[in-house]
Amino acid sequence: MPAHATYDAVIVGGGHNGLVAAAYLARAGRSVLVLERLPTTGGAAVSTRPFPGVDARLSRYSYLVSLLPQKIVADLGLRFEVRRRTVSSYTPHGDGGLLVGEGRTRASFAELTGGDSEYVAWQQFYGATARVAERIFPTLTEPLPTRAELRERVDDEASWRMLFEEPIGAAIEKRFDHDLVRGVVLTDALIGTFADAHDPSLIQNRCFLYHVIGGGTGSWDVPVGGMGALTDALAGAARAAGAEILTGHEALRIDTDGTSGEVTYRAGEEEGSVTARHVLVNASPRALAELLGEEPPVPAEGAQFKVNMVLTRLPRLKDTSVDPREAFAGTLHIAEGYGELAAAHREAAAGQLPSAPPSEIYCHTLTDPSILGPDLVGSGHQTLTLFGLHTPARLFSKDNDAVRERLLASTLAQLDARLAEPIGDCYALDAEGRPCVEAKTPLDLERELGLPGGHIFHRDLSFPYAGRDSGRWGVETAHPNVLLCGAGAVRGGGVSGVPGHNAAMAVLGR
Repeated sequence: MPAHATYDAVIVGGGHNGLVAAAYLARAGRSVLVLERLPTTGGAAVSTRPFPGVDARLSRYSYLVSLLPQKIVADLGLRFEVRRRTVSSYTPHGDGGLLVGEGRTRASFAELTGGDSEYVAWQQFYGATARVAERIFPTLTEPLPTRAELRERVDDEASWRMLFEEPIGAAIEKRFDHDLVRGVVLTDALIGTFADAHDPSLIQNRCFLYHVIGGGTGSWDVPVGGMGALTDALAGAARAAGAEILTGHEALRIDTDGTSGEVTYRAGEEEGSVTARHVLVNASPRALAELLGEEPPVPAEGAQFKVNMVLTRLPRLKDTSVDPREAFAGTLHIAEGYGELAAAHREAAAGQLPSAPPSEIYCHTLTDPSILGPDLVGSGHQTLTLFGLHTPARLFSKDNDAVRERLLASTLAQLDARLAEPIGDCYALDAEGRPCVEAKTPLDLERELGLPGGHIFHRDLSFPYAGRDSGRWGVETAHPNVLLCGAGAVRGGGVSGVPGHNAAMAVLGR
C-alpha cells in the first residue's frame, strides 16, 4: 500500500514513459507515486523468459530502440547501452537479394537492378530524410512547435511536401522503379500502422516519419541486455531519486476538480485511494477516458503479429552469397515487395488473412548475445524476432487462437520459401520438449498489456506539431492537472520516453 495519502504526482502505469516522468519529477524534488497494474514495471518494454527451462531473456514485445533521446539518458544518468547493427537490412529476391550495409550496398543494388540508378535514388532519398531527421528530432523534447514553425525548421519544401503533404506512395513511385526497392522503403510507413501507400489520411506518412527521425539519424539500435535493461535502469533511477513504485496496484478511477486529483486503486482484494496535485496517465487515451468516466475516443486497432523464437542455430539461405549472420543481423524482409504489400493490405481490408503475409525478422543475439545464458551462447543458440504487417485486430475477432495458428503457419511458410532448410529444423526445445516459438496477435497484446485493439502506438500517430487542443507539450487534457504521458500523446509511439519527459516538463512548468 502507498506510504502516504497525498503526493505531488501520482503516475498511473509503470511503463517506460511513466518511469521517465517519475524519475524527472522525483529528481526535481516532487513526491511521486507510481501505480502499476502488472506484477512488474516496464509495460511493453520488458525482457522475460517465455520458454520454460531455456535461459533466454527476450525482449518480448518491443525490441529495438531509435526514438529514445540521448538527452533523457544523460539527464537521468541511465546506465543503458545500445549497439549499432552492422547490416541495416537484407531482402531475399529469387536466388539473390538486396543487402544494405557492410559496405556492400552499392554492389548489391547493381546486382539486383542491373544498374546504378536505384542506388543513386536511394542515397538521395535517405539523404533527404536524414536532413529532416537532424532538424525534427531535437524538437521532440521541446514545447510543441506550430506547423509553420516546424516547416520553417525543416527548411526544405520538397522534403516537407513528400513527408507532410502527399501520400508517401507518390514519393516512392516517383523516385524508385524496382518493385523490391519500393517495398523496402515502404515498410517503415507500415510498422504498427494498417494503411495503403496512398492513404489520403497520411497515417502512413506519420508512421514513416517516426521511423526515420530517431536519434537524428533514423538508426534502429539493439538494446544491450534486452529492452528490460532500459526499464530496469529507469525504475532504478526513479527509485534512487525518491519515487515510490508499487506493482500489483490497478487504478480504477480518477476524480479531479482541476487542481487536485484522487486516484482510486485496487491491490489484491483491497481498495484504496490517494490524492495528488497532478495525475499522469501512462496508458492509452481510451484507458484515460475510462478512468475519468468520460466518452472514449474513436476505437484504435493494431495490425501487427509478433513472433519470438529461440534457435539452436541460424538457418541456411537459398541465397548462398549472403551469410545468415549477415542476413539476420539487420532487418530481413519477407514478402515485402511493393506489390506484395499492396496485395496483403487489400486482402486484410477485405477481411481475409494475407495469402502471403509480409514480415520483418532480426536476430538480437548476433549484436548482443548477453540475453542468453553462457551455455546457450557456447552452443551457438540464437534468437529471432518476427514482426508481421497487415494483420489488423478485426481478423482475429471470431477465433483468436485458431487464426493465430493459421497465420503463424503461413508466415513461417513465407520464410521457409527463402531458406535452404525449414526454420522448424532449427528450433530449440523447452523443458517440456516443445519448440521455442510464441506468437502474439493484436488481441493478445490488448489482453496482456491493455493496448487498445492491440495498437502498439495506443492510437494513430500524430505529426509532431501543435494541433487543436494539443497544449504546450502535447500531453495536456481537458483537466489542467491530468496529463497523458503514454504513447498516445502527441509525439508518442515507440520506445522513446518522450511523452514521459514532456509530461514532467508540463508539471514543472518548463
